[in-house]
Amino acid sequence: MRRALAFAFLFSAAVAAPDLACAWGRTGHAAVAQIALTYLNPKAAAAVDALLAVDDDDLTAKDFIARASWADALVSARPETAQWHFVDIQLDDPDVDAACGGQMPVADAPKQNCLVRRLETFERELADPGTTPAARLVAFKFVLHLIGDLHQPLHTADNQDLSGSCVRVAYGRAGTVDLLKYWDTIAVETIEPDAAKLASRLSAEITPADRAAWESGHLEEWALESFDVARTTAYAIGSEQACASDSAPVFLPKGYDAAARAATALQLKRAGVRLAFTLNRILGSTAPSATKDIL
Repeated sequence: MRRALAFAFLFSAAVAAPDLACAWGRTGHAAVAQIALTYLNPKAAAAVDALLAVDDDDLTAKDFIARASWADALVSARPETAQWHFVDIQLDDPDVDAACGGQMPVADAPKQNCLVRRLETFERELADPGTTPAARLVAFKFVLHLIGDLHQPLHTADNQDLSGSCVRVAYGRAGTVDLLKYWDTIAVETIEPDAAKLASRLSAEITPADRAAWESGHLEEWALESFDVARTTAYAIGSEQACASDSAPVFLPKGYDAAARAATALQLKRAGVRLAFTLNRILGSTAPSATKDIL
């Protein structure tokens, strides 16, 4: 509950100040969605268009790119969803199942609200023709967002420090920023602050071999891949375990910014390819049955 309340606060603040604490920020999520558009097959693209055509929610603009940040905007109204954006795989115990409360049903285990399990649930709901139109639309918007979150390293790792939000790092002119925000926004926007230009730049770097490699595996493997980036790169600052109000800011080691940008670029590319792969798998072969009751 403490973690859920803490991140509910962070996400509520992000709604008021959009670039503050959303995973990847709007720039990163928009870039992931833009990359994914490049790889949607015609049936999946038609199914996505059909879903968006009946979506009258006003939390964000109603296009595919803007809807990639819808789940962050929702947290202000539904703070309990904040914990759905993270899976707390501990640095000293890299076990997804342990982080998500074992194999118990969602209703019986609060930890089943972790990012991986929620994504599994929303993917099933999106794929099931028996899902109600309203529930399918919600599932689609969460899939659109949470696959991006799964690739933000600090949304898959924790050092008993609220995924880095308790860790202050020295950044800028005698200023500090928490480690989570550094990875959410700074590491993205120092590559390119404009989402469309960022997506274009990253898309041009994706090879057919990259795409083939990244379309393999499943959610837990992708989560552990992101966790490994967090372990080897994001947490390569020597920060202490847990939260302490009197901790001094950590100075980023030499080369950290460059390593963070490289890891961020890779994770954004993987997320875009895998978002398209997921939507193609779910909607690309079942578009008529998946959307017929909402047209």
